[in-house]
Amino acid sequence: MSAARAEHDGPEVTADTDTGADTGTGTGTVPGAAIGTGSPSGSPSDSPSDTPRRDTRGIVDASGLLSHVRFRRHAPAEELRPYLEHYWLIDWDLPEPYATHVVPHPSVNVVFQSYEANTPHAVAPGPHRFGEVAGIGLGLFSTKLEGRGRVCGVQFRPGGFRPFAPGHPVADWTGRRLPLPEVFPYTPEEASADVDSVLAPDDEHARVAALDAFLLGLAPAPDPQAELAAGLVDRIRGDRSIRRVAAFARAEGLSVRALQRLFSAYVGVGPKWIILRYRIHEALERAESEEDVDWADLAATLGYADQAHLVRDFTATVGVPPTAYGPH
Repeated sequence: MSAARAEHDGPEVTADTDTGADTGTGTGTVPGAAIGTGSPSGSPSDSPSDTPRRDTRGIVDASGLLSHVRFRRHAPAEELRPYLEHYWLIDWDLPEPYATHVVPHPSVNVVFQSYEANTPHAVAPGPHRFGEVAGIGLGLFSTKLEGRGRVCGVQFRPGGFRPFAPGHPVADWTGRRLPLPEVFPYTPEEASADVDSVLAPDDEHARVAALDAFLLGLAPAPDPQAELAAGLVDRIRGDRSIRRVAAFARAEGLSVRALQRLFSAYVGVGPKWIILRYRIHEALERAESEEDVDWADLAATLGYADQAHLVRDFTATVGVPPTAYGPH
């Protein structure tokens, strides 16, 4: 099932990123692993856009990250667009280590990474390559980039990963990073061949084509429940009036318990978590881009009872209060 290396003509987006897809701190997965979701509405069957999204929601100090790495987004093959947001490619060559922090999105990622032997990971000379599945991260993701490295990532739409690993609820992967053979039905040798096919080409369109071949080889089957879950997450993301799970479930003709079961099986986190996370993403983006944020007004816009509740959630998630965070 080794990925083929064919030319790919998908559109490219440069110098835009959202990052993070794991909890804790480490160097095993670099920023980009939980890049934010794309189309504003619809489900996997609603003709997702062939143009990757352009924003930096989720990144703490996005301008700092983009000054240290080369970041691009590419659209996947048309057959994969019902399931995927986009591919994300990062390359870096740093004289000094750089730490980055991300507030993860509700997306599973598959991450292929290569790093040079002058990093603490190195156990032997030469490039070191691996691939893994990164489940949704529940807390702030922090990682240190150093030396020279390359990442090719796949960000799935919320609900879009389950058709590629139908034997497990997506919640099984939440907060975890797992080698490819522990999630997908193939051998370590096959996984190694796919890792090399994705990471070896210098031409980034060849890397994108290899990602297409890898995913198409997993033969995802359409799943109406995955489509339903994706559509519900899209509505939460696009409608800030959705603030309470019970009211949302009722409006969608579901019981709260049925909605929670659906999200556990197909998204990986609950609807309340997603509602709160999208609020923090918006607050973070406003803090990053605006000189003088009216936090009381923003709290009301996002559905908080008062400014204090927004400040509490922001501080707990990002690590600093919003008043201490702003444009650089």
